[in-house]
Amino acid sequence: MTAGTYQRIVLASRPRGEPQPDNFRLESAQLPELGDGQVLIRNHYLSLDPYMRGRMSEAKSYAATQVIGETMIGGTAGEVLASKHPKFAVGDMAVGMLGWAEMGVADGATLRKVDTTHIPLSAFLGVAGMPGMTAWYGLNHIMKPKAGDTILVSAASGAVGSAVGQLAKQQGCRAVGIAGGPDKCAYVVNELGFDACIDYKAGNLVEDLAAATPDGIDAIFENVGGAGFDAALPRMNAFGRVALCGMIAGYNGDDVSIRNMRHMLTSRLTIRGFIVSEHLELWPQGLGELGALVASGKLKYRETVAPDLASAPDAFIGLLKGRNFGKQLVKLI
Repeated sequence: MTAGTYQRIVLASRPRGEPQPDNFRLESAQLPELGDGQVLIRNHYLSLDPYMRGRMSEAKSYAATQVIGETMIGGTAGEVLASKHPKFAVGDMAVGMLGWAEMGVADGATLRKVDTTHIPLSAFLGVAGMPGMTAWYGLNHIMKPKAGDTILVSAASGAVGSAVGQLAKQQGCRAVGIAGGPDKCAYVVNELGFDACIDYKAGNLVEDLAAATPDGIDAIFENVGGAGFDAALPRMNAFGRVALCGMIAGYNGDDVSIRNMRHMLTSRLTIRGFIVSEHLELWPQGLGELGALVASGKLKYRETVAPDLASAPDAFIGLLKGRNFGKQLVKLI
């Protein structure tokens, strides 16, 4: 990086099926001049999230398609280097959406100043940020758990799922997770405190799910779709609730059709998809609660950290294949 320039990764081409490294391009870009109300940020961390795969497609969605040749979208956390916004000073730490880049200029109104005294900066991209808020909203406003309920969480060792289960346990629920592999399942039970975890890679999904939910399932937080969701529907109790957060199993074009759809009718289920950025009015409350839990050690989390910007494409591809453990980040400084 020379004076006035920075490194970024742009979308070079749209993937067909699974993303490939050549769908991305690392390049240098010129920093724009700072305008009134703007802030220059040196990013320390980049967040990698499954929703990015959807943005890479031209298919109709809830948000704009990622533009070819432009910086890949992504959440960032970093330090203010220069500011023309009254709420930000040099040295402040801020979270924003500056994308897959070492640096960036943003309108100060789109940034959130964070205090790293008791919470590490990286956590504001995970459990104390958008993923944590996703868990908080889906659990409290869609699943609406009651003490004694059995809740099922797919991708239970991930950034969102791990928070859902812990928050549900704090409300007196029985938490059952689905994760890939014995190590992830051991973490979900032994460290996060779930009551059970089903290893979908073990090949006994239906049987293991029945054994882990002897009294049925009252609510599901669904991150994956596919076989796990299909197997869970017949286990749902009457008037069960489903928070439909993601469909990772289908992001690369794989079939995620629901064969057990009739159980939605017979069990009178409520199934609601949601996008957490559409509920910003609740973020101050949710982030305040999550931050207090993280600072006190009552909400645990784990991170997988790629070493530099150039490693972001491989880390993102691995995320979609479940190679990460907990929140997937890229360390930029």
